[in-house]
Amino acid sequence: MRILRPTLLLLCLLSAAPVMASEPVNPDPLEAINRPIFIFNERMDQYLLKPAARGYHAITPDPLEVGVDNFFRNLRDVNTTLNSLLQGKFGGAAQAGGRFLLNSTIGILGLFDVATRMGVEPLRTDFGQTLAVWGVPEGPYLMVPLFGPRTMRSGVGTVFDAYTSVEVAIDDVRLRNSLIGLELVSSRVELLKAEDLISGDRYIFIRDAYLQQRRALINDGEVEDTFSDFGDEEWPDEL
Repeated sequence: MRILRPTLLLLCLLSAAPVMASEPVNPDPLEAINRPIFIFNERMDQYLLKPAARGYHAITPDPLEVGVDNFFRNLRDVNTTLNSLLQGKFGGAAQAGGRFLLNSTIGILGLFDVATRMGVEPLRTDFGQTLAVWGVPEGPYLMVPLFGPRTMRSGVGTVFDAYTSVEVAIDDVRLRNSLIGLELVSSRVELLKAEDLISGDRYIFIRDAYLQQRRALINDGEVEDTFSDFGDEEWPDEL
């Protein structure tokens, strides 16, 4: 986690001043800055992360790949539990906490999602949504180097969620960074499935998809407009 701290700190500093400002009419006033960062991220993904994800997907047996994905989703239930409590959603906290306990024990450290089979459905929330519940404005759209799309509000939420994650409590630096790297590659495998849906200007498509995904999360799944390019496809948890 220490290797991520300079970027997270920079994000926090960038977010501190404007986060309490009124909601901007233009969601992307920083487009002139965001586009070059987007191009940089695309190149890094093209030459590093995407090949690693494809290689991982090619050599990893499907049951093991699903188990790894379940493992990291189980860790995220800890953040969901904490944020549900901060939002005053105690039922959601009990649901996420119950999932974590079931999957960490019966599901063998989360490798098997037994909670869903037992009827305890997955729930997702983060500190960006917590800030929204507290009345913090969304702020402008921001493309963060290496980390991808954010809003000012969700960017601050990312910092909080990173420092309250299970991984950060691991003292062994090599193990901690290995888990972070594996989670990054595993998450990128999930996004391979969504790439065929992207059309037109990739920057605009990804920006609009991210903003709608965030607003759906903030509104507990309710969105005002339908993003027609999605059709009936289900997007991964993170874009």
